[in-house]
Amino acid sequence: MTSEITWHKSSYSPNGSNCVEVAEGPTTHLRDTQHRAQAELSISSFEWTALLYTLRAN
Repeated sequence: MTSEITWHKSSYSPNGSNCVEVAEGPTTHLRDTQHRAQAELSISSFEWTALLYTLRAN
């Protein structure tokens, strides 16, 4: 069974700018918009939540 990944950019990114794209779910995927075909980082939803919490706290 294959599931599609739905990518989105941050709402803080201006149109046409380069940034990181994210696909959230049980596993969160991160990739560079300039190098989409290259490697992506996959982390657990727990790790993604912890990262966002830490970034918002600082």
